Parts: sequence; structure tokens; C-alpha cells
Amino acid sequence: MTTALDRDLPPDVADLPAVLDWLARLRADAPVWRDRYGMHHVTRAADVEVVLRDTATFSSDFSAVMPEAQQMSKGMLTRLDPPEHGALRHLVSRSFTPKRVAGLEPRIRELTREMLPDAPGDVEGSTPIGQRSSTHRSVSFDLVDALAFPLPVTVIAEMLGLPAADRGRFRQWADGLFSMQVEDPKEAVNDPAIRDAMGEITGYLGDWCRARRAAPTDDLISALVTTEVDGRVLDDEEAANFSMLLLFAGHITTTLLLGNAVRVLDEHPGAWDALRADPSAIPATVEEVLRLRPPFPMTARATTRDVEIAGVTVPARSIVMPWLLSATHDPAAHPDPERFDPTRRGIGGGAQTAFGHGIHFCLGAPLARLEARVALEEMTARYAGLTVGEGEQRPYTGRVLGTRRLPVVAT
Repeated sequence: MTTALDRDLPPDVADLPAVLDWLARLRADAPVWRDRYGMHHVTRAADVEVVLRDTATFSSDFSAVMPEAQQMSKGMLTRLDPPEHGALRHLVSRSFTPKRVAGLEPRIRELTREMLPDAPGDVEGSTPIGQRSSTHRSVSFDLVDALAFPLPVTVIAEMLGLPAADRGRFRQWADGLFSMQVEDPKEAVNDPAIRDAMGEITGYLGDWCRARRAAPTDDLISALVTTEVDGRVLDDEEAANFSMLLLFAGHITTTLLLGNAVRVLDEHPGAWDALRADPSAIPATVEEVLRLRPPFPMTARATTRDVEIAGVTVPARSIVMPWLLSATHDPAAHPDPERFDPTRRGIGGGAQTAFGHGIHFCLGAPLARLEARVALEEMTARYAGLTVGEGEQRPYTGRVLGTRRLPVVAT
């Protein structure tokens, strides 16, 4: 029988049961595990939190390990350390405060109602939703196509000042980037396909940055190109990279979260009915779905010095992979972690490991939470039931946990 320690690479996150079993074995037997390419995978919740919080030892800047990554990281918030990180985050943080995000709720609800297919009517047209016989109609659609993708991408495009009409292009880019695989992760920055794809995206966004610099409006891109950061404004390359991060992080998290939420509810009989009966339970359900299936199962850091983690010495200039998915399923942090329990305590707010920890806690967490809440409120109000239908789901492979297609049947 092959054990976790017999492998030399992690299993693909598309096979969730396999990766959860692998992570459980690592937590027990090798909480810091070195793969074929020298990556150190950290799996226990307490150690993951240390890695994410200690920015002096575990850097988000990979230039010391991969010098060629420096150019691609210009303006990329997730690849910066203090003090640069704080200054750049402050530049846009005012757009993601709970108060500002709450003001988006009417627009998010309007879009959700426009995008969701109508509720199916009864055959005779007389039986209310929730009281139908076995002869009632149903409506089938792809949740990602109908709502999980277009809702968050439209919202973030409007915030950035990009035309929502280009969302087909945004989806093509996102699907392409998040589906790309490289044999050695350290070689990703040298992969021609990745460089070409990112060049196309930043070229598009660079045009918008130049246009907004010439004629600013009330949007995020205008703020990026006109507001001083440490006594200077961002150049077009930095602004385009930052815009790319906001565009993709601003929609893919919610896209994956909505798909994961519907799948989790489908796997637990009675969960949909419970939310219809008590919509106030939706926010807590969102937090539990995030814990069970964090959209980004792992992240990466570079060590600035030799450091000991769980009794293992990790050399300086090594890449460390803290597994958020493992931390959220660690029984030391969450008793009975495989149980779906929307009443579970200690997983909301800043304690939600799925959004990270420390200075890199997800800037868009309030927006993702709001979009997920509104979407589930509208879906549970509109549909008596929503089940995953037959057909290909096309899960992502690599570094995101979710699906690009999700056929569903609404009743």
C-alpha cells in the first residue's frame, strides 16, 4: 500500500478525498514534508498560522529564491513584504471596508436576481413552491455559467472600471491561468505559456491604466494610477499587475465558493431546507463551507533564514507551502473536522483560515462573504430545492479547489 511518505509529489486537489487523506497522514507522520522539487509542505494548523504570520522569516517576496520572479511581482500585493505591502494595501483598502462593501449589497442582489433562471412553475400552474407534487417541473442550468462566474466578475469589473462586456475574456484568462500545470513550481515564472498569458492580461489592463491616468474617473484603476504611495504614483506596469490581482482574486474566490457551497449542501440532505426555513443561518453556513473547502488550498512563502518547523530544519531560501486545506481539517484546531456543522464556532471573521492569516488576510473577504450570502439568500428563496445534476463538473486542477462547471437542477 502506498503511504503519504512514499509519494514524492502531492496528489491533485481535484481528487479531494485523496488529498485529505494524504494531508491527514502528513499531519500525523511528517508535518513538514519535502517533495521532489525541494518544496517544504507544512500541514498542522498551528504551524501554518506561524508561517503566515511571521513575515520576517517567511517572505512573500520570492526574488531571493527565484530572481526572475522579481519583474512579474512588481505591484503584486501578494508578493510584497512590509513596509511596501502595507503602503500598497492601504491604497485600495478603503474600497473593501465592511461599510463600503455593505453598500454594494443592492447592486449584488439586483445582479443575482437578473442572472438566476426563473423558478420552475407547477405543471398545472397552481401549486406554490415548496408544496409541489412529484409532477412539478424543474429547471436545469449550469451554476457557474449562470451565476457563480458572472456575478463576482461583474461586481469587481465595475469596481475597477472595466467593461462587464469583457467578462468572457476575463473567464477565458482565468480558466487558462488556473488550469496551467508546470512540472516544477519553481519554473513557473519561466514557462512560456504562463508568461504569454500574463502578458496578454497585463497588456489589456495596461491600456486601461494609461487611459485612466489621462482621464481619471471614480474607480479602482483610477485610484491605482493617481494616488501617491510613499511619495510616488505606481507606474503602468505596477498598476496593471495590481489590477490583474484585484480582477482575478476579486472573482475567482466567490466563483469557487458558490460552487463549493452548492456541492456541500447537496451532499447533506436537509441542509437546503434548513436554510430556506432560517436564512439567518446562511452566513455561518458560508463560513463552514469555506472551512471544509477553502478556494485556495495552499499558498507559498520563501524562508529568509534557517528555521525550525515542527522539529524540522528548513534552510534559508527554501520555498514553504502552508496548506490552508490541511489547517482547516486539522482536528487539533477543529474537532470532528470532516463533519459539516454550520453551528461550529471559532471559524468566522479573522479566524477564518481559508482567507489566510496576518497581513495577507484576504483583502476581499468582506466582498466574497457578501456575494455568497446574497446569492444563497436569493437561491434558497427562489428554489424549493437545488441539487447537483448529472454531467461533467470539470474540477480545476492544481492550486484552486472548485469546479469550472456545475450542472444543477432547481425545483
